[in-house]
Amino acid sequence: MSSISFYDTIKNPKMKLPNFLKKYFWDVDFNKLDFKKNSEYVALRLLEFGDIKALRWLFQNLSKEKIKKMIKKQRALSLRSLYFWSSFLNIPKEKILCLKKFYQKRQKSHWLP
Repeated sequence: MSSISFYDTIKNPKMKLPNFLKKYFWDVDFNKLDFKKNSEYVALRLLEFGDIKALRWLFQNLSKEKIKKMIKKQRALSLRSLYFWSSFLNIPKEKILCLKKFYQKRQKSHWLP
């Protein structure tokens, strides 16, 4: 039985990010972004802010299964994005950590009333 590593889910690990994605990474040095090392960061940023062209690029370069796994465990996406992607990718809402009631209650308890 062979196991699939994280890097096996990246379809083209040596590929540099195309320049049309630069506008989504205003807060980092775009030229230093390494898709192999920062694929989760890149994917989450594109899932949250990306246009059709950016999302096409993402789905061509990262497996759908890896994207689904990220959505299930991440807190970096807005609720609006989480609901959209759960519907688009057929992910049951109860499988997404941030959409579970206990998680949302825990988040609220960190803020002062």
